[in-house]
Amino acid sequence: MSDAPLRIIQVGAGSMGRTWLHTIANSPDTDLVGLVDLDLGLAQRISEDELAALVPVARSLTELKELTGADAVVNVTVPGAHNVVNEEALRAGLPVLCEKPIAPTVADAQYIAGVAEETGQLLMISQSRRYLNQFTALRQATAELGRIASVSCEFAKAPHFGGFREEMPHPLLVDMAIHQFDSTRALLGADPVSVYCESYNPGWSWFAGDAAATAIFEFPGGARFVFRGSWVAPGQETSWNSHWRVSGERGTALWDGDNTPSTGDPLQPVAVGQEPEQTAGSLAEFVACVRTGTPSQSDARGNVASLAMVEAAVRSATERRRVELGEVVGG
Repeated sequence: MSDAPLRIIQVGAGSMGRTWLHTIANSPDTDLVGLVDLDLGLAQRISEDELAALVPVARSLTELKELTGADAVVNVTVPGAHNVVNEEALRAGLPVLCEKPIAPTVADAQYIAGVAEETGQLLMISQSRRYLNQFTALRQATAELGRIASVSCEFAKAPHFGGFREEMPHPLLVDMAIHQFDSTRALLGADPVSVYCESYNPGWSWFAGDAAATAIFEFPGGARFVFRGSWVAPGQETSWNSHWRVSGERGTALWDGDNTPSTGDPLQPVAVGQEPEQTAGSLAEFVACVRTGTPSQSDARGNVASLAMVEAAVRSATERRRVELGEVVGG
């Protein structure tokens, strides 16, 4: 493709959809050419109130594809609608950047990854925390540590969301932990082989389901990833990006989630770059992949493994046993 801005149809105009509209508008490499939402009135209001220029709106992607001459789709619908939108776009010959999670279940995710392979179109999942410059620096520091023995991650917050999260059976594992799980796959450059997880709900919790969990994942070569998290931990909260420690044969790297990572003895800060971050970073990689045909670090088939970590952890916590990842992904 040329270096002309990528013409994008966005599907989904809700709260996260607004974040993506601004991300697309702020990128010199993309032009929003259409907005799709089942609530046509909402799409029209968003188009009028938040966009610099009015764009065509519709209830379906098909209505806008030919009208706009779009090059790609950004899918910001609810997870239950991801596969429907993604398949429609892929079979129409349009690459897709989809918000996480890829799908509600691993089986659904494997199906849509297969559609992407069948059609030859890119389906990239936006795991936006991969695109934090400080996290990139932590990855670079981790690569210098040689063989890794352990990665530990502590997450402690006390948000009062209200709504669906407070009614979920496993709110922390299902709605939050995929960020930390996916980040660990990126740090280690591998997929785990097993997990043992315990989840629980402290007596003061305002969540109906288990709002705290500890999980131990085993990776190839014997490395362990230990996740300890809570959504009912008031006081001395961690960063939303968690606290991290990576221990290897040549030393240790630390990151508090908000400041420059450090490594060495005595500790020294790691150089941090200035690339686009979070959704802007996801979008920049997506554009580059579409233009050049290079693989994405978070394509559909790879991202299935991050969702599988969540599903395996929930199964382990429910059945109170060690779960092999192959049980979840069918390997």
